[in-house]
Amino acid sequence: MRNIKQLLGLKVKELRKSRNLTQEQLAERVGIGTANISYIENGKFLPSVETLVKLSEIFEVYPYQLYMFEHLKPIEELKNELFAAMDRDDDLVRLMYRIFQGIR
Repeated sequence: MRNIKQLLGLKVKELRKSRNLTQEQLAERVGIGTANISYIENGKFLPSVETLVKLSEIFEVYPYQLYMFEHLKPIEELKNELFAAMDRDDDLVRLMYRIFQGIR
């Protein structure tokens, strides 16, 4: 299982590549060194709040969206986590059923 720094790094890298930016170009736009972008993408450290805000502006997402990693997990892992949580909590099952009914 990956930690938060690694997951955020993967998300930043994914967004950077989807916009056809090099690490150098992104670093220039953010106003930090290229090595810092590399460290973020490789999960060596988390960006400062200021850097996080600049990244979200460049990628045209809300800052919290940089922490949405579910798509990076294999679907089987998501299912297993969800089913395990529902096995432990009947209220969660009821809530999930309401959500399911609302979107179907």
